[in-house]
Amino acid sequence: MNNFYYGKSGKGDFRKEDLPKNRFQLFFAMLRVRFMGLCSLNVISALAFVPMGLVLGYAVLSLITSLNVKSACDEILLNAGFVLDGMMDESTLALAAQTLLDAGKIQAEVNIALNLSGALQSMLLITLALLVPCIAITGPVQVGMAYITRNWARDEHAFVWADFKDAVKQNWKQSLPVSVITGLIPLVVYTSWTYYEALAVQNTLFIVPQAIVCMAAILWCLALVYIYPLIVGYEAKLSLILKNAFMIAIARLPQTVLCRLVTVLPAVIALLVGYFTPYAMYAMLILFAYYLIIGNALSRFVFASVSNAAFDKLINVHIEGAKVNRGMSEEDDWDDEEETLEN
Repeated sequence: MNNFYYGKSGKGDFRKEDLPKNRFQLFFAMLRVRFMGLCSLNVISALAFVPMGLVLGYAVLSLITSLNVKSACDEILLNAGFVLDGMMDESTLALAAQTLLDAGKIQAEVNIALNLSGALQSMLLITLALLVPCIAITGPVQVGMAYITRNWARDEHAFVWADFKDAVKQNWKQSLPVSVITGLIPLVVYTSWTYYEALAVQNTLFIVPQAIVCMAAILWCLALVYIYPLIVGYEAKLSLILKNAFMIAIARLPQTVLCRLVTVLPAVIALLVGYFTPYAMYAMLILFAYYLIIGNALSRFVFASVSNAAFDKLINVHIEGAKVNRGMSEEDDWDDEEETLEN
């Protein structure tokens, strides 16, 4: 208890050289200090993400199961002289189904294998439709997390529950439309892609609107890194916030893309483990536990660190009196403080 209150004996005073000198040092220093706080913040906000996690988890497990069944059925049909491509006529389908049944496959697996393409399209459409309300309800929660992690990422204090609640109360009106749009985008992209893909069979020019829709969705995902921090950091209309978020995402494209790739890495690893190994259920459970304990808050902390750097470079330097590089060593600040103490 003595060490807890007074520190370890013999330890020197904190010096200006001990402050982080760049963004990487600041990020890892604050991550170490705020790790348990991030876990607490994640648990507080986890309830809003549970519906989305359940929908995605069920969809991924169904996809992996269907692909595994198709692979097994493909092997049996290939040995029997069939190729399962979804384009066989009724008599061939009936004969293939009988071949599978003779090999000991149950009727449900036969139906899944022979109608895999239609089943996957139907499952994907239903999943995307269910995700719209699931993602929409996360907006106010994410803006509260953005406020807390923004302060922590620049070495400022924030109460986990009190400041989270205040941030949600003050900014939910601007955050809700953002999350609704985010929930609609996957559904819009999928329906637009399939629609233009069918038209592209007749006219290859319809590939252009396909590409435009995909590029718009990707740009929105990149802009999301900055939208919620902009909402909690600046008093502006939502239209201006969105405009600045898109401009910053383009101006800081390499950093934003890297940020996005880092935050989806755990999900990619779990999907690869589930697809290439027989441990799909365990991979999904570990992934679910990761996001339940710290995953969402850690992603938001990464976004806050990246957005703080972008705002200091592109926005705050143009605002009179705005502080930049908070939490990092700045010689001028220390010199001014020393002169004040001497006077």
